[in-house]
Amino acid sequence: MAELKPLIAFGPAPRASIYLAQAARAHAYLRGRAYVVPGGRQGDALDVLRHRVLLTFEAEAEDMDSDQVIARILEAVDVR
Repeated sequence: MAELKPLIAFGPAPRASIYLAQAARAHAYLRGRAYVVPGGRQGDALDVLRHRVLLTFEAEAEDMDSDQVIARILEAVDVR
């Protein structure tokens, strides 16, 4: 994860976790469940975090966008 630090100028505020939880609950409801299951909701994370992660000029020079950075972060998170 240390290799991503120079690529991120500003990360999401703690309030983003509220919206991640709301998106997960909404998705569970649409699937007919009364509960959220771990994993499988990386698409929601991309949608919620995409505009909240501001990249540095270094990231832009490497032709990286926020989706790629967020995807690399999510790959490092162990979901059980």
